[in-house]
Amino acid sequence: MTDVIRRKIDRARPAQAEGAPGADRGWRLALARTARDAMGLELDFTRMTITRRSLADLLELAPERALIALLDGPRGALGVLMLAPEVTGTLIEMQTLGRLTAAAPTPRRPTRIDAAMVAGLVDRALAGLDEALAEEADLAWAGGFRYASFLEEVRPLGLMLEDEPYRVLSAEVAMGGGKRSGQVLLILPAQGRGERPATLASLGEGEAPQFTAALSAQVMQADCRLDGVIGRITLPLKQVMGLLPGDVLPLGQASVEGVALETMEGRKIATGRLGQHRGMRALKLTENAEMAPTDSPSMRPVLSMMLDPGLLDEGDGLRAAG
Repeated sequence: MTDVIRRKIDRARPAQAEGAPGADRGWRLALARTARDAMGLELDFTRMTITRRSLADLLELAPERALIALLDGPRGALGVLMLAPEVTGTLIEMQTLGRLTAAAPTPRRPTRIDAAMVAGLVDRALAGLDEALAEEADLAWAGGFRYASFLEEVRPLGLMLEDEPYRVLSAEVAMGGGKRSGQVLLILPAQGRGERPATLASLGEGEAPQFTAALSAQVMQADCRLDGVIGRITLPLKQVMGLLPGDVLPLGQASVEGVALETMEGRKIATGRLGQHRGMRALKLTENAEMAPTDSPSMRPVLSMMLDPGLLDEGDGLRAAG
């Protein structure tokens, strides 16, 4: 039944709209993960914006002494990645020393050697962005870019880039647990030239989707309560109201080998054996009841329930909790 619901939801899920949180989230994850995996650098985004700018505006955005990398994109598109000197210096330091020194490097003009050292990191982060946007509409304008060359200054961009609108992903990043900070600018043509994600097959007449994205999120994350029942006992209300911490209630035929797994309505769906898992009481299912056959390995029960060990006595009884 779950697979049927999931397929209906997948067929009805709308395409991701352009703009945040697609490229926003994807770039955050891709750059932070690349810095961590490639050189063990902790990198966090403290601020992130996506804006549209003209070509003339781009020439005013570059931080002083920024490393400027030209990016090749789909169908001849060109993009730009700008790293503030604090970011470039930290990346170079991690690659050469393997750690951050107490004092930040003195800001300086970047060189082609600096660009060559960060080129692999740039490509890896951009590839991670592609993966993050694999099923989102932002892939059309933010995907498919890779490092192409290094520019010593910003002015040549006015001649190299086409006079068209650009999307600017401007971020403030903290590195090394907040020891360093700097600006990272990813600038890409606003008019996407890449391929859009493959869309789901169109539905035939009479198969209009019945699940919206909002409903799908609620359905797939809904809780289902199951009770592990060791035994049952019926008591007068007066006796129940008089229970005190430490009182023991005999459960008669109760056994840890035959604990029933029941729904809130009292319907038994499985039987299990009581044990322990990582210091907590656990219920290992041993038999299904009123469920699909379990001949197939994929249908065998794998559910474990965690129970508070404080509710169980060593004898055949249930101790009242305080």
